[in-house]
This record gives sequence, C-alpha cells and structure tokens, in this order.
Amino acid sequence: MKKVVGIDIGGTMIKFGLLTLEGKILESGEVDTEASKGIDILFEKLCNIVENFSKDNEILGIAVSGTGQIDGSIGKVIGGNPIIPGWIGTNLVEKLENKFNIPAVLENDVNCAALGEKWLGAGKGQDNFVCVTIGTGIGGGVVLNGDIFRGDTCVAGEFGHIQIEKNGKECLCGKKGCYERYASATALVNMAKERTGETLNGKEIFDREKAGEEVFVNIIKEWVDYFTDGLSTITYIFNPPLIVIGGGVTKQGDYLLDKIKESFESKVGINYKKNLQIKFAELGNNAGMLGAEYLLLKKIKHFN
Repeated sequence: MKKVVGIDIGGTMIKFGLLTLEGKILESGEVDTEASKGIDILFEKLCNIVENFSKDNEILGIAVSGTGQIDGSIGKVIGGNPIIPGWIGTNLVEKLENKFNIPAVLENDVNCAALGEKWLGAGKGQDNFVCVTIGTGIGGGVVLNGDIFRGDTCVAGEFGHIQIEKNGKECLCGKKGCYERYASATALVNMAKERTGETLNGKEIFDREKAGEEVFVNIIKEWVDYFTDGLSTITYIFNPPLIVIGGGVTKQGDYLLDKIKESFESKVGINYKKNLQIKFAELGNNAGMLGAEYLLLKKIKHFN
C-alpha cells in the first residue's frame, strides 16, 4: 500500500506522520525544530524522517506544511520571520525531490490547515470558505473554488494585519493597531497580565472567567469583541458561506463559539448572515499535515 510522509514545520517543533492516501495517520511523532541551527540541520531532520518511514513502506510523496510566507506553486519560502537561518529563499520542494526522487509539496501552514479542513474536517463539501487561526498571531486561509487563493505574490490571507484600532498597539509588521495585537491568543494572555499582573495561559483565563471572576469576565468579553470586529471585516470582504476558526482556544468548544456568534451577530448585515455558518476546526494539530497531503495528491492527479 502506497503512503505519504506528512511533515509540519513549526518554529518550535516538527510534527510528522505516515499517512494513507485517504488521510488516515498510521504513525506520528515530533522532534525539536532547533530553529536557530539553520536550514542545513532542518533539512537533515526532514531527510531522517523520510528515510525512517521509507525503510518498510512504499512512499508516494512528501507533503510539507511550513511556517512563513511560501510560494506553494513551486515550494519556495519567500518571506516571513527569519527564525530559521537560511529558511527564507529555500526551495524545499526542489531539495526534497532531488534527494528522494519522489514528488513533494510545501505550502504555508495556515493554507494547509484550511485545505485539511476542506478535505476531511469542518469545511468538507465546501469549495468556498475562509479559515481564521488564533495563535501567537492571527493567520488566514482562503479556499476559493476548491483551491487556496494565494494572491498575486502568494501572501494573501494575512488577516492578522487588518487594522482594527487607529494608532493602536505597535505590531511587529511595523503598523499600529493590527488585529492580532488585540484578538490573538497572545493578546489574550497579555490582556490578562496587564489587568491582573498574573501570567496565565488561555485555559487558565477561561477557567477564571467561568468561575465568575469579574475581571476575567470583562477580559474575555473585550477579547471576543475584538475578535468579532476583525471577523466582521473579513465577512464583508469575502461574503463566505462558511468561516472555520482554528487554534488552541477552540478547545473551549461551544462555550466560546456561542460567545463569538452572539458578539458577531450585530456586526454584519442580514445578507451576509443569510447562509453563513461559523464553525470551529475539527482536525486539530493534524490539519497542516493533512492539508499538505491534499495538495500533494492534487499535484500527482490522485483526485479526479
């Protein structure tokens, strides 16, 4: 049985798995990225992963989801935060295909997450929808006519840099008042630190809010309000039938989803809400690998 090696490269960890052509994960694991050691060490780690799986399996291809700005049409890293020395400018697909002589793909992690959800998750059956991920920042992926909309220079969907506060907090991008400075998981943690002096993670903040502590009730209310401010802007631009929201905070389930829907309700016109569904992502940490596999299978014409 032919299989695919799926890899998800993050700034901290590399997640990997052995996948069937139907997206079932047969084996999985993770290793430290050791980002500061640069591209050569990273490539060595990727090769070790592929070689270990190749010993007992017939590998059809290598599907990689990665951090940064990526031209997925050729598998080249074209920009982003230079946390991995040498990563920007690397054509990883070319390197992998030359090394193993099998097809490979590389695409941005949020785009891959969106495609994973389209194939096997919350977006299954939908050819047009928007994916928004809440994490260190806010990422976006736009699925249009069944494929990722990359934009003219392959950097579409940077929702985190929509301005929602004039002259607001400074962002790493150089602007002020960006969406992710107010509505990311990092923003939530920072908000709690500023108001209480306590360093808490997202789960702890929600636990305190659920316990009725007024300061945390107000923090969550304000954070959700910021999140739906940006979500309403995205809705007015794309008029999507579906918005899929991903990220660790979605583990709060319907408790948080209901708050988002309630806050969102008054922020968009009736024709934008008529058919719109808002769902949390379903594939968790596996979405990136599965979306990359979906791209690989399209590349080799596995799908009709």
